Amino acid sequence: MIRVPIRLGQDTFSSGSIGMPNQQRMIDAMRSFKILMGIHEVSHYMACATSALREAKNGAQLIERIFKETEVKIDIIDGKREAEIIALTDLYSVIKPHKSYLMVDVGGGSTELTVISRGKTIASKSFKIGTVRLLNKVVQDKEWEAYKKWIAKHTESLERISLVGSGGTINKVFKMSGRAIGKPLSYILLTELYEGLKKKTAKELLINLQLNPDRADVIVPAVYIYLLAMKQSSSNKIYVPKVGLADGMVKLLYKELH
Repeated sequence: MIRVPIRLGQDTFSSGSIGMPNQQRMIDAMRSFKILMGIHEVSHYMACATSALREAKNGAQLIERIFKETEVKIDIIDGKREAEIIALTDLYSVIKPHKSYLMVDVGGGSTELTVISRGKTIASKSFKIGTVRLLNKVVQDKEWEAYKKWIAKHTESLERISLVGSGGTINKVFKMSGRAIGKPLSYILLTELYEGLKKKTAKELLINLQLNPDRADVIVPAVYIYLLAMKQSSSNKIYVPKVGLADGMVKLLYKELH
């Protein structure tokens, strides 16, 4: 996996459009991926843009520019489609056919929720709540209320619901917890980790916990989003199967080709 934290949302969520420096970084990144695909003889690929580009005033324009300069085609997907793709991931090692789950995927610009019960998707929704938005203090109170009400409404009739968390940050927190792979984190343990992280300085997060700079500043707000989802759904545990949008994209691409 090659990760390039450009943070387009830093521009979109503060000014409404993506500035020239980040546009160029994005183009350079896509050009690099194009070269890597050539080296590895990649025959099929899928590229998706999420909240930062779909909300930017110049998002569509940047997508066109990227294709013109790199020949990499990127699809801007809406929040509902994003949640659907994430739900395609291979979660059978975690999800049991007779139980109920709330999938929560926290990104920089949005959080995708999917309710699964008895192996079927009941509902899915995307909210404009994300770690980069929180850093920029642009998450509205009404969005928080909508987030809480939606979770309560769609989980109140389900017994003993568990969370399934996806996203790079919850994967990092799970690794820090020392829990065995496949075992869930309890609400109490996640709360303890959250309180401990809140007390650490930026230097401690970077050096002692060996977090990347772009992970260190979002880890606390990300965990808060998961904890709030657990509270609203009355869930006492969260599974972290290390899957996300990219995994869903791979599975979707495979299904389209076979």
